[in-house]
Amino acid sequence: MAENILVLGARVIDGRPEPILQHRLRRALTLAEDLDRAGRRPTVVVSGHGEAEAMFDWLVRHGLDAGRILIEPDATSTNENLEKAHALVPGAGRWLVVTSDFHAWRTRLWAWHLGIPVTLVTAHTPLREGLGHWGRELLATSHSLLRVGWRKILG
Repeated sequence: MAENILVLGARVIDGRPEPILQHRLRRALTLAEDLDRAGRRPTVVVSGHGEAEAMFDWLVRHGLDAGRILIEPDATSTNENLEKAHALVPGAGRWLVVTSDFHAWRTRLWAWHLGIPVTLVTAHTPLREGLGHWGRELLATSHSLLRVGWRKILG
């Protein structure tokens, strides 16, 4: 069975992925190439409102066949990335989700809550680029924990 790779979006400036997103895209490209060498040909889903098209363009410019990439252009949050990508590929099994190292905990939390099986593949974020992101992620993950807890309580 071929894997599905989901690349979570991040900031795009003037139609170009910022460095954080470029790290994710490089990691996704390497992952797809590794799976190709192993005889598997994954579909790659790029997800994010205002980001997916730039991600598609970057991957194609760096050698990934455009026919293997699906664009999910509407998601505006981690949980929406997962939900909308999962709906885009009905019957998908386990997803290989590419995100940044600082974003892994929140991604895993939402995948668990939504019942979407994932294997996280993280892109390293250099400290000089990631300090602010780690701080923001601490707040965002706390907020997500409260949202998931509230949803579980309400059923």
